Amino acid sequence: MNSAELVERGRTVIRMERDALAALALRIDSRFADAVELLAAAEGQLLVSGVGKSGLIGQKIAATFRSTGTPASFLHPTEAMHGDLGLVGPSDVAMLLSKSGETEELSPLVGQLKRFGVPLLLITGAVDSFLARQANVVLDASVEDEACPTTDAPTTSTTVALALGDALAVALLSAKGFRREDFARLHPGGSLGRKLVTRVRDLMVSTDVPSLPLAAEMREAVVLMAKRRGTVAIVDDNGRVLGVLTAGDLTRLMERGDDFLSVPVSQVMNGTPKIVRADELASAAAFRMEQHGIMALPVVEERERLVGMIHLHDLMRAGIL
Repeated sequence: MNSAELVERGRTVIRMERDALAALALRIDSRFADAVELLAAAEGQLLVSGVGKSGLIGQKIAATFRSTGTPASFLHPTEAMHGDLGLVGPSDVAMLLSKSGETEELSPLVGQLKRFGVPLLLITGAVDSFLARQANVVLDASVEDEACPTTDAPTTSTTVALALGDALAVALLSAKGFRREDFARLHPGGSLGRKLVTRVRDLMVSTDVPSLPLAAEMREAVVLMAKRRGTVAIVDDNGRVLGVLTAGDLTRLMERGDDFLSVPVSQVMNGTPKIVRADELASAAAFRMEQHGIMALPVVEERERLVGMIHLHDLMRAGIL
């Protein structure tokens, strides 16, 4: 098989799986809503089980549910018969994956789950199968053909099962009112977690914050800019931010003439500065800086009182950008 044929084979597989997913989307009906309601009603955990490739897909589905706020465990059907039934409680719900709906290894597990009174959700390619007759809710994950014509290895069918599991997890988190902040609490080590929990106060400079009174002259501002990263807040006697001076303001002033050191800062500052509050998300500060093309923001608390300065480079180092 030459290079062009290999490329076409790859495209064919992707097209087949795309078409199978499109067909799945058209089959979604009230049974899907029944499945979500079954999962939402469970006071215990979700137990996911399957054999072979279905088992591998089941492990990923269980992980997806865990990451979206639903306690979930993968229960191997053989290991369950040798002690792992200790995981099962009467408040749990089970999700079984079986392409044929006749998977022998799942039959003993189904019997035990029914003994515990655990409701069953089945994802299968055979809605009239033995396992389908045992389940409380059956979702049709059938496909016309697998993408591997030679061996009929699970390819398209596992893609469909995985997508159906993802759809259930996302619909369930919507039903539960799960928020981005909840996701962040479950993923504190990830980049999304950092973006969603890091506040401006966590990254701002809060000591020796560069500021000057309104009566100051530019000679003082030049020295402070050189020492403190180029942005100076202008404040009143109560520490309230009245304006901001930046290196760009200084450059524009210098272009007008050499005698600028005695100019009052009040004549040079931006009197409508962009600010950020200490309890805002750091990602909000980053967006504001990018939106307005600025390198730093004064950080304020009540009554616009200056409490810090946050810089774009600090946000970058923290992985917010």
